[in-house]
Amino acid sequence: QVQLVESGGGLVQPGGSLRLSCAASGRIFSILPMGWYRQAPGKQRELVATITSGGSTNYADSVKGRFTISRDNAKNTVYLQMNSLKPEDTAVYYCNADIATPAWSDYWGQGTQVTVSS
Repeated sequence: QVQLVESGGGLVQPGGSLRLSCAASGRIFSILPMGWYRQAPGKQRELVATITSGGSTNYADSVKGRFTISRDNAKNTVYLQMNSLKPEDTAVYYCNADIATPAWSDYWGQGTQVTVSS
């Protein structure tokens, strides 16, 4: 059974930084795009950033220049470095990945809370 486990969330002051990690485990044949999404209270889940297995990235306009997504294919892990955090970045952050086991399925992590507040 495949699992995505996130870590690294927490409370940080405006202007601060956090690094999120998400590790995929289980019977994994291959992983295509991996990404991060977030959901703030009362709002829909939204895309933050995605990265292909080849390293091509895509970012939401609201985080461009502040967040950096990366991945370690050998460790089946994706990271999100978040700098210059703002209160509006407060949300539950979810990891997502398309994984072959060998059938392809879409998997989600359990979510990690990020709170930006003074």
